[in-house]
Amino acid sequence: MKNNILFYITIISVFSLNIYSQKARVAAADKKYDNYAFVSAIKTYERVADKGYKSADMFQKLGNAYYFNGELEKAAQWYGELFAMTSEVEPAYYYRYAQSLRSIGENDKANQIMEKFDKMSGNDSRGELFAKNENYMDAIKANSGRYKVEDAGINSPYSDYGTTMYSNKIVFASARDTGSLSHRRHTWTGQSFTKLYVSDVGEEMSLGSPAKFDKSINSKFNESTPVFTKDGKTIYFTRNNYLEGKKGKDGNDNTLVKIYKATLENDKWVNITELPFDSDNYSTAHPILSPDEKTMYFVSDMPGTIGLSDIFKVQINDDGTFGTPLNLGRLINTEGRETFPFVNDDNEIYFASDGHPGLGGLDIFVSKINADGTFGKVQNVGMDANSPKDDFGYWIDTKSRRGFFSSNRDGGQGYDDIYKFLETKKLLCEQQLYGKVTDLATSEILLGAKISLFDNKFNPMGTVNTDDKGNYTFSVECGKTYNVRAEKEAYTTKEESVTIADEDGKTKLDIALEKEECKVTIGDDLGKCFGIKNIYFDFDKSNIRVEAAIDLEKILDVMNQYPKMKLDIRSHTDSRGSFKYNESLSDRRAQSTIGWLIENGVDKGRLTAKGYGEYQLINKCADDVECTEEEHQLNRRSEFIIMEL
Repeated sequence: MKNNILFYITIISVFSLNIYSQKARVAAADKKYDNYAFVSAIKTYERVADKGYKSADMFQKLGNAYYFNGELEKAAQWYGELFAMTSEVEPAYYYRYAQSLRSIGENDKANQIMEKFDKMSGNDSRGELFAKNENYMDAIKANSGRYKVEDAGINSPYSDYGTTMYSNKIVFASARDTGSLSHRRHTWTGQSFTKLYVSDVGEEMSLGSPAKFDKSINSKFNESTPVFTKDGKTIYFTRNNYLEGKKGKDGNDNTLVKIYKATLENDKWVNITELPFDSDNYSTAHPILSPDEKTMYFVSDMPGTIGLSDIFKVQINDDGTFGTPLNLGRLINTEGRETFPFVNDDNEIYFASDGHPGLGGLDIFVSKINADGTFGKVQNVGMDANSPKDDFGYWIDTKSRRGFFSSNRDGGQGYDDIYKFLETKKLLCEQQLYGKVTDLATSEILLGAKISLFDNKFNPMGTVNTDDKGNYTFSVECGKTYNVRAEKEAYTTKEESVTIADEDGKTKLDIALEKEECKVTIGDDLGKCFGIKNIYFDFDKSNIRVEAAIDLEKILDVMNQYPKMKLDIRSHTDSRGSFKYNESLSDRRAQSTIGWLIENGVDKGRLTAKGYGEYQLINKCADDVECTEEEHQLNRRSEFIIMEL
């Protein structure tokens, strides 16, 4: 690569956080029904909290309700209560509290909270091996030994590099015309300008004898790095600034390189034009297309470049026009050289760089292109493909895992040589995050729910809607922590954190959403509106604990709203202990529950209570049946059955 004139003339070488602020819509009924009651859980929580009851779970729900509604001042109030009570909360609450504090001008306190958040949710350090002076060679060694590499069989004593596929052939650049006195030579190298050559591809990427590509594409200057559309009717390629016999120059009298386009008509390449973002004053080179052919990636030193050469992308519109080129950013580009991009069918971008930690010269790197256009961790593909010299021009078939790359490593035939390889083990760990979204009370699937994915810094990673079976999926990176937010009209927004396994596979995260207003009727369990599965008592006792009082305050609030409502309170135990003892204990607890409500103002005529012991088990966990603690817990439940409304 040291003598590749195209590489050196052009310096190209082969490359708010959006806080959710939308108002949640409340599913208020347009009509009143005599036999239904609509219970606002959030309003009940607020009234219970106003009475002085404290619960981390309740404060989290209150804070979230206002945060996701965009009412950040109220969110700050309830998150403040949460942090006054405990600091043992998930990192997400630090972030939300800080944002809420900023909304009310408490920036110093917000900064303190954000410092704690950053410490708790720091990114994986592997993506910053070089910057943090880690021993990046360990990572490279771990990625090595995955390739079987051999000479491609088409190399000459001159420069051969940069392969692409076209109609079961490979097309590459070569300076092998040097030996002919009739061809122009470059004064820097003594070699001919590079031309495009083509070679048939056989089994296991065996290659036939090379021949020159179409003479209408090859000019008297450099051509290299073509890419073809899947229908074979369009080619994009790199050439010196030369078209229709005219050579263009920049302000310093240098001829740079540009990307050109041509179309195939009657088996001839015609209509050669430069692309609209080309310029005489900077270089563009090495085009590659995304799998859907709607995006072109290329290399340039145009204004806005971070280093010597950067990788950019540009949208290709349906009418064939182009958008505005965008720099891929600092995760991919460095102050050095990034060049020779390639995007495979799995949306993985390979590129060469001397700015990322490598073995020397240009090394080949890879990163996953996420659904929203962001990039995953950049990884060195390892030894075998990389060497202490320049390694670049990577191309791989995702099905056979066979491909080509170029290198000027020791032991080659020429200045740059093409090597073929078999990848025996994939580098990028692939994970799929999936799950089902359901109604918390009824377990009914929720189709059309909006599911948003965020990284552990709450940067948005993508959004999908659940399908007709309530399912969602995201492609995610192994070993990372994400936040998943589920939203649906008439339901309370919910956000959960999930850590992805550090190996290929799938990670499941089901989400159950709670209705903003709980519709109940005669025969329903009022406790389900608030997720009350059990009124907790101390072991072998029946006096009301603080945790139980908080839940009973919720029941009390609803009964005050609906003075005609009558409840039958039912207490159940698991099967452990004798029948008689469990029946007696559950009855005492039911009576304690009804007694608490009467003491707090409920007419005793509106209440009945009974303990059922272990007589109404809801699963297999009877006597002498081995069950887990979680299975026994399902039977230890309290029910508040609506008898009248």
